[in-house]
Amino acid sequence: MFDFDQYLGFLAFLGILTLGFWLMIFLVTFIIPYWVGGALIERLKEIKEEKKAKRLNA
Repeated sequence: MFDFDQYLGFLAFLGILTLGFWLMIFLVTFIIPYWVGGALIERLKEIKEEKKAKRLNA
């Protein structure tokens, strides 16, 4: 069915595909929500500070 070099290429393809799959799962479930959540928290802090500064200066 496969020659030895074809077999190694197929195993390399499966390994790369599997690594890519798990990397994508990791990014979608952990990294992207962490990034978006942190950006949202920082933006809310900035808005709060702007309101506080505006209230003190007014």
